[in-house]
Amino acid sequence: MSFRILVTGASGFIGSALVPALASAGHHVRAASRQPIRGGESIDPVELPDFEDNFDWGPLLAGIDIVIHLAAVAHRQGGDAVDYDKVNRGAAVSLSEACLRHPVRRLIFLSSIGAQTGSASDRVLTEDDEPHPVTGYDQAKLAAEVAIRKSGVPHTILRPVIVYGPNAKANIAFLVRIAALPLPLPLGSFHNRRSLLAIGNLVEAIMLSLDSPSTLNETFIAADPEAMSIAEIFGCLREADGGRARLVSVPPRLIKGLLDLAGRGTVWDRIGRDLVVNPAKLLQAGWEPSVTTREGLRKMISKASA
Repeated sequence: MSFRILVTGASGFIGSALVPALASAGHHVRAASRQPIRGGESIDPVELPDFEDNFDWGPLLAGIDIVIHLAAVAHRQGGDAVDYDKVNRGAAVSLSEACLRHPVRRLIFLSSIGAQTGSASDRVLTEDDEPHPVTGYDQAKLAAEVAIRKSGVPHTILRPVIVYGPNAKANIAFLVRIAALPLPLPLGSFHNRRSLLAIGNLVEAIMLSLDSPSTLNETFIAADPEAMSIAEIFGCLREADGGRARLVSVPPRLIKGLLDLAGRGTVWDRIGRDLVVNPAKLLQAGWEPSVTTREGLRKMISKASA
């Protein structure tokens, strides 16, 4: 079955992969973005209003069956909880209310694993764990989830971990830059594990959520099924680029001490601690991720090198 789908944030990292995939699958996409994007036979680019202003969702929702809400103000320097709440939660509230006034069959909301936890966790997380968001951005994401559920709009909420793929930014770009350094890395003894999510696997999870009864009014953690250690991740990135892993075993506690002295303790949370989630609920709903993390990282590097 084909749908008329509104995608907000269509020009972003995830939207840029999702919109053409939806069109290729036979859906008609209204691609809403603040940045100009190229249209196509089944893709209609439209301007996305500024979420900090009051605006009418009606014109964007006219004739739409499914809404996929990706757009949000991301982590930014100097951003505070009030900014994130007004834009990220507020837009989700007004969108869910508008969906109820139109014949929208489902609202798919892209939340974040941060709505559930900080940048590390000492236990394997599932949807049953009580949320403990840390940053203003993540608190706003959780508040948006709560508002969508309370609104009564048919919905699916996805909480992805860090998403990687060609042209990924932020944390993934940070890892790739470190892996590209022309020297051995002191990470051979970093056995802590991190869950990651391939962009293609996330697109497949969103595709499943379009009309599957098993995903209706549910919240799912989304991650590649098997986590990898930091040493394995960096080794994979380097080998995918045609080199050797070149990882030297240095006691992690020494690296932590050096990062603390340099005032970079947050880096330790990203490379020195665990963040592992269990996507069993999404798998049981019918999600079939097409690549493993190792395969996905190799594809990311190979495409970047092409």
